[in-house]
Amino acid sequence: MTNNPIANASDTQTRWQSYFSFNTNHKVIGIQYIVTSFFFFLIAGLLAMLIRAELLTPELNLLGRNLYNSLFTMHGTMMIFLWIIPCLVGLSNYLIPLMIGARDMAFPLLNAISFWIFPPAGMLLLSSFLLPSGAAQSGWWSYPPLSVQNPSGQLINGQFIWIISVVLLGISSIMGAVNFVTTIVWMRSPGMTFFRMPLFVWTVLSAQLLQLLFLPALTGGLILLCLDLTLGTNFFNPFKQGSPILYQHMFWFYSHPTVYVWALPAFGIFSEIIPAFSRNPLFGYRTVALASFGIAIVSSLVWAHHMFASGTPAWMRIFFMMTSMLVAVPTGIKVLAWTATVWKGKLHLETPMLFALGGVVMFLFGGITGVMLGAVPFDLHVNNTYFIVGHFHYLVFNTITIAIYGAIYFWFPKITGKMYAEGWGKVHFWLTFIGANLTFFPMHPLGLQGMVRRVASYNSQYVGWNIVSSLGAFLLGVSTLPFIVNVVASWLQGRNAPANPWYATGLEWTVPSPPPSDNFEEIPVVTRPPYDYGNSSISANTVQE
Repeated sequence: MTNNPIANASDTQTRWQSYFSFNTNHKVIGIQYIVTSFFFFLIAGLLAMLIRAELLTPELNLLGRNLYNSLFTMHGTMMIFLWIIPCLVGLSNYLIPLMIGARDMAFPLLNAISFWIFPPAGMLLLSSFLLPSGAAQSGWWSYPPLSVQNPSGQLINGQFIWIISVVLLGISSIMGAVNFVTTIVWMRSPGMTFFRMPLFVWTVLSAQLLQLLFLPALTGGLILLCLDLTLGTNFFNPFKQGSPILYQHMFWFYSHPTVYVWALPAFGIFSEIIPAFSRNPLFGYRTVALASFGIAIVSSLVWAHHMFASGTPAWMRIFFMMTSMLVAVPTGIKVLAWTATVWKGKLHLETPMLFALGGVVMFLFGGITGVMLGAVPFDLHVNNTYFIVGHFHYLVFNTITIAIYGAIYFWFPKITGKMYAEGWGKVHFWLTFIGANLTFFPMHPLGLQGMVRRVASYNSQYVGWNIVSSLGAFLLGVSTLPFIVNVVASWLQGRNAPANPWYATGLEWTVPSPPPSDNFEEIPVVTRPPYDYGNSSISANTVQE
């Protein structure tokens, strides 16, 4: 098998038309997910800039209250269900078969179907802005009784469209989870035991098991919510003896573990990038791998810490406070491993490494505030304030989106066969890092001072920090421009990339860039642990398929 990308160009270059067709190749589907989710990311970011433009001044002078409520509802929904989850699924789709030595995903047809549910669901969600009643206004969590009110009296309203869209996206995610778990468990190449899998594979497996176990609870809850909204049933409507607390349990039973559905692959990305640019094996590989399952297990027992202010009994508060803080143990193991890997390493501060280190630093801050919120007294004090918003965004954007950026730069040469412009990559990092901290750090003092979230106007005492946060948001918007230009220009006209420009370990770096249609001419046999710098993780012999 040759590693010359030029020699394999005719075999590996995929016609651009295939990305607009029903294609079952996991690499095509991966790119379809990434590009489509980035389109929704740009729209959701534009909504965020409109929100921050309104919050530049204390008065309501740019958006009406109903439109403002729709904007923050749609922003949160799109960032979570149309950006983070599908983009991570796209990266996983592209990389997992290559990392485990497989030809494709276990169920290629199911893989394609799960993708093609995603764009129509996203466009359906966006179309709700065109309805006379406007888009949904009840937040990305859609708590009743607000979410079961229908002042317009129309069956097809923004909230109905929101529910249908999220249910469709949930069905797509469940189908994808079945595919990922089956692929990782049953399609690893000879010699690739579980403790020879790259850490990214471990984290994706943990995350997709969470999807399989907990996503049906949210899907079921949304179906019942839709019945309350459209048929007048009384599952959650408090005005008809329904229980809105039951909905909160069903929603958070999934939606807290889903935070780790996003975070675990981000941790896997850090665990791939940091050893490669430190030229050090990952410290404590087995412990870090098991910590991924530890995070998944403990995260399934913490959902009610979102409900400390919902009249939960004292015993429940104590239990969920303890489990919430317990998550810090397996998470801390990962941070220790990354720190120890960097220690005395030969650091190469290329763009992927900058994003990885920046993401870890901001995750530490988000983790500290998360432990603070796990304590019942503090959580009650800052409940429904901007402290919650700041903490959440330090995880969702400052950790997970930063990790996605790092992953795109890291695997860009492998995916495209081209090298990106390093200088523009670093410009993108610093604009993003500075903009992210300017945007989300001020929300913490605002919350401690008592500014509540989800409001379009506020007391003038909060204006200073809000100006800083809004300017940071505008800088974040600008930061996407060098990224887009760099990626598009490099893909079209960049210099050819070698098969392994980072001297990284792992099976995906042993094939040409971009990989051939079937990934491997011969199925490799794995004989060494991952992250074994100085030694190949692939034996000289291969097994004929």
